[in-house]
Amino acid sequence: MNILYLHGLNGSLSEEKRKILQTYGIVQSPSINYELDDDSIENLRKQFQDKDVDVLIGSSIGGFVGFYLSIAIGRPALLFNPALASRSVNQNVPEYNNPHRSFKRLVLGAQDQVVDPSGTLQFVSKTVKDNTDYHISLRQDLAHRIPLEIFEEEVRAFFKSL
Repeated sequence: MNILYLHGLNGSLSEEKRKILQTYGIVQSPSINYELDDDSIENLRKQFQDKDVDVLIGSSIGGFVGFYLSIAIGRPALLFNPALASRSVNQNVPEYNNPHRSFKRLVLGAQDQVVDPSGTLQFVSKTVKDNTDYHISLRQDLAHRIPLEIFEEEVRAFFKSL
């Protein structure tokens, strides 16, 4: 299984989280400068179009990018606090028309003060008829940063649901 992990703004994949993901497959986690690359969605699609990506995992703005890449390549995605409704950096959103439905598990922190979970839920309600299937995990014990134990629990649940 090939896993594409998309970090958040000015972030990276920690070694502890990488080890968790490596129990499920081969992990690729490119370094992305979202502030300088307004076209990160399309650039990543081109970069990984021939790499047989099986699943996408993203956090914050990486979750936003993962949402659209999931539609473009028709692969499932696990998205932690995805910045779907608003974000602090501009990103161009290409029009992707994929007839295949893509499963997305969204993990939202009820205590998140960076990415408002209510905005994400409103976004999802407006896109519910689009080509995606949602499972939403609204966690009362979660803010914006994803503690290792919650990351491991949600990753396990995601792979179990595939």
